[in-house]
Amino acid sequence: MSELVEVKVPDIGDFDDVPIIEILVKVGDTVSAEDPLVTLESDKATMDVPAPVDGVVKQLAVQVGDRVSEGNVLMTFESADSGVEAEAEADLGVGNDPEPEPTDATRSEGSPDGADAKVTDEPAPPAPDSGAERDFQVVVLGSGPGGYSAAFRAADLGLKTALIERFDRLGGVCLNVGCIPSKALLHAARVVAETEEMATHGITFGQPKIDVGKLIEWKTGVVDRLTGGLVTLAKQRKVEVIHGLATFTGPSSLQVDDRTVTFENCIIAAGSEAAWIPGLPDDPRVISSTGALAPDDIPGRMLVIGGGIIGLEMACVYDALGAKVTVVEMLDHLLHGADPDLVRPLAKRIGSRYTDVLLSSRVEEVKAQKNGLKVEIGGVGSRIFDRVLVAVGRVPNGRAIGADTAGVTVDDRGFIAVDAQLKTSVPGIYAIGDIVGEPMLAHKATHEGKVAAEVIAGHDVTFDAKTIPSVAYTDPEVAWMGLTETEAKASGVEYEKAIFPWAASGRALGLGRDEGLTKLIVEPESQRVLGAGIVGVGAGDLISETVLALEMGANATDIALTVHPHPTLSETVAFSAEMVDGSITDLMPPRRRARK
Repeated sequence: MSELVEVKVPDIGDFDDVPIIEILVKVGDTVSAEDPLVTLESDKATMDVPAPVDGVVKQLAVQVGDRVSEGNVLMTFESADSGVEAEAEADLGVGNDPEPEPTDATRSEGSPDGADAKVTDEPAPPAPDSGAERDFQVVVLGSGPGGYSAAFRAADLGLKTALIERFDRLGGVCLNVGCIPSKALLHAARVVAETEEMATHGITFGQPKIDVGKLIEWKTGVVDRLTGGLVTLAKQRKVEVIHGLATFTGPSSLQVDDRTVTFENCIIAAGSEAAWIPGLPDDPRVISSTGALAPDDIPGRMLVIGGGIIGLEMACVYDALGAKVTVVEMLDHLLHGADPDLVRPLAKRIGSRYTDVLLSSRVEEVKAQKNGLKVEIGGVGSRIFDRVLVAVGRVPNGRAIGADTAGVTVDDRGFIAVDAQLKTSVPGIYAIGDIVGEPMLAHKATHEGKVAAEVIAGHDVTFDAKTIPSVAYTDPEVAWMGLTETEAKASGVEYEKAIFPWAASGRALGLGRDEGLTKLIVEPESQRVLGAGIVGVGAGDLISETVLALEMGANATDIALTVHPHPTLSETVAFSAEMVDGSITDLMPPRRRARK
């Protein structure tokens, strides 16, 4: 027997008065349970309201542009399902019995040795009979990109999931005090630098007036929007979020403040923290990257200890905002891991802008004085700075969570060893992200998190990425992936390389930024892509094409024959490939090769 059912706006988190941007059905349409009906758009997310039951749309109560809140009626259904409460069971974007999503390309399908058998998505397996009921099937410890991806994927696969975060906001270091806020400030720095550069092209602006408070407020707004979106996504997926400091009390339990949480499976995504130099004074003028992202003012003289990605990104921000920057690096080169020819344009640019870039140097002592921080630099002498940023790497949190109490093997540095399925030494406990080793990058953690969740759900998958790209969001950006020349030379691997200078790129010339280059490293005979490096504006975005080429086993001709839009910086990837196969016309080819 059919009946009329009102479809209402379900719980949409901490949002009221949300606009309807699309209505996906009309009167008379027959829909199935979980079909999307309307699309809402908050300032943090776009959300679909699904059909609660099978039925026929009898009446629409809203139109595009209307603003709605929880409990508002959207439409009326004629349904044969008499026992369904429409509003109670409606979830935004996620059904009550969700279908698994396709497996990611970097998650090898089949056996752990990388067999190519296709994964068949299956419902989550029944919980193992442990003799005692546990609170959750999956508990994820840490809510950074790896942690929240793992938790949300597990929930989508039908597993009862909890996400534990020690701080008040979700998102971990990356969203709150790392990747996201630093990129917001780097954008501000680029705008300032760009206005200066345009003076040589006939457009002059006045000296920028920097309101530090307003700048930080904008940066914080970017972070708030993303972290707030995570709260909404967790509610949509019915992932329980638990805030508090968690430590293991055994192989199937955690203590989170005064609450004991038991689990069948746990994914450790506890990340890392900034490394520190012993003996530094306890002074608010000595800061880590966290402090650098929330300054009260811009210092006149700033010392950055460490010439890696984090140090150079922050140096870029403070230089553009008006600080006189000095960088000290103990190695004889910047950006460890990148080839020297990629670093050279960056080194040239900052060498002309910064007060000093001191390589093969070490800070020996820092003394807090009233007029500043007196820093003794080996071989250079003493200098006074208003602020000192310590950016000497990160340390994994393996020992901070008591993982050894659960029987998990943690090495002396705090790393947790895992296999290709992210399993630790203890059955049912997995680990991902910074805590399992280099490279400590959010995008690696995200893919590992999905693999761990899928393994728990019974999928036969492994983490088998052929490469993980690295990007320094400096000015210019530096990005690299796969085999580097430095590695090839050290290990005796035969390779060929092709470099396309951006001085021959119409797009780069039009941007006034022709200092860049794009490099491909290929196998000599097959021309298969082994690695790539790019330095220049937007290098971090451009590197993805080469990552895909390596993952797909493409060769230089595959890239060269792919039509790229003109004029673009992405063309430089195609041009470098044409340099390999000898088909380049924008420059003289280094040698002629017949197409195979």
